[in-house]
Amino acid sequence: MKKIVIFSVLALMGCHCLQAQTAVSLFWKSDGVQVNEIVSEEADQYKKVGHHGPAVENTHFALRIYFNDSGAIDVYSKSGRGLELEKYKWYPTEEQQQNDGAGCDEYRVGKTVGLGGIALWDGKQEVKLKATGGRTARVGDTKTGSFAEMIAYGVPYQEDTVDISIRIDMNRKTREAVVTATSLTGMPVMFLTGVNYHPGETVKCGDGFIFAWGVHPADVSVSPVPIGAGMFYKLSDFGPMEVTEDMVRIISKPTKSVSTTVVAASTKEAELNTARRFENYMTR
Repeated sequence: MKKIVIFSVLALMGCHCLQAQTAVSLFWKSDGVQVNEIVSEEADQYKKVGHHGPAVENTHFALRIYFNDSGAIDVYSKSGRGLELEKYKWYPTEEQQQNDGAGCDEYRVGKTVGLGGIALWDGKQEVKLKATGGRTARVGDTKTGSFAEMIAYGVPYQEDTVDISIRIDMNRKTREAVVTATSLTGMPVMFLTGVNYHPGETVKCGDGFIFAWGVHPADVSVSPVPIGAGMFYKLSDFGPMEVTEDMVRIISKPTKSVSTTVVAASTKEAELNTARRFENYMTR
């Protein structure tokens, strides 16, 4: 009974804090001008696009989709007090982190698809989203929040090619985000997704959920702190989960579209700032 009461209070806090709190960011590094769309015949613009791809945020975290073959979604952890992409563009200085309470890029994706990112599965192995026809990145607002999207054109798959969309939707009324992968050409495919992790992290899985809590290897952050990353998914859409050396992954049944829900947390915030609180949230 005590555990249920704790979660109920946290859930109410989360909903209250996030009213009307989403935003997006997409720009070329060369000019820094915010745009709603980037269309590129060159499939890899990772180094030329701001924060390496389209990004969307709520008050607790931001997500970006890499503008390359990886299909990866990366996380920017925050304090839960406000929006930060416009001001810090994903990379606040150490001084801004200490004095302004700015968040940080403390999540390391590595060679995985990160938190809810997308690859394909051909029945035997992972197939990265190699876009032979270029990519389109988009961001914008919806009636309920904001979105970021990446489309890969002409991805080779099982002796054919498919166009694949990865879209992240953030709703003003919740701290969670919905990731939707779609085969735009209508060809059913098997989507690979999941949650990556590193040595020393706590990793737990159950029916319809996956989460990891702990410190990622230092990358941008000089003094990384424990962070959480979790996913909720519909059991009937996927086969059995598999735990690899760096990821808990799930593979969808052949389909034209599939969605999961992802959430991130950090010790920087006041709400889900411990492993226990994050576990309570994920196992509710």
